[in-house]
Amino acid sequence: MPTDAALLRTLWLASPALPVGGFSYSEGLEAAVDAGLVHDEASAAPWLSDQLLLGPARSDLAVAAQAITAWRANDLPRVRALNAWVLHTRETSELRLQAEQMGRSLVAWAQSLGDVGEAMLAQLQDAQLDPPTWPVASACAAAHGEAPLREALVGLAFGWAENMVQAAIKAVPLGQGTGQRLLARLVQVIPEAVDTALALDDDARQAFTPMLAILSARHENQYSRLFRS
Repeated sequence: MPTDAALLRTLWLASPALPVGGFSYSEGLEAAVDAGLVHDEASAAPWLSDQLLLGPARSDLAVAAQAITAWRANDLPRVRALNAWVLHTRETSELRLQAEQMGRSLVAWAQSLGDVGEAMLAQLQDAQLDPPTWPVASACAAAHGEAPLREALVGLAFGWAENMVQAAIKAVPLGQGTGQRLLARLVQVIPEAVDTALALDDDARQAFTPMLAILSARHENQYSRLFRS
């Protein structure tokens, strides 16, 4: 059974207060709003659920699942291979910059923790990731959190869900009550997303969301923006 410390570290890693800049990205949602594809609760809810199942569940969460195992085994060549896969499969410059910036910020966060983050920071530095990406760096933090693999992934997925709901509230815009209903729907989808991520091996893992990639590319030149992606 997870200890209190493991649960608390999982909650910590999922918190929007984690200083990695996740709040500044909408991952294409702002461009979807600009295009009229997302404009109210009825359109935002399936958009976010589908994005979770077709995007992170098949890519970043699947990478994190394998990276957590690799970090715990100190299999650094495997960690570097997973990090390279993330860098090579970002479909736009915005999405790659997000993965890199949040990865570097996670390393800086580990460094800021002093003794608490010493072992995590040492392992991240030993891996020599150039640059570290968010799915792989956050997996290192999750690995050191000692939660069972599934619970660690649930925490990472919930952190993604909270950031995306906050992005929807600001970009559509939506009210706080609507945001809570969106989060409730995502909470129902997260177990399926985690099951998908855990079931994928290297040959089945993929990063292919063409409409999202098109919207992300459009966002790079969007006239008015609140978010960095």
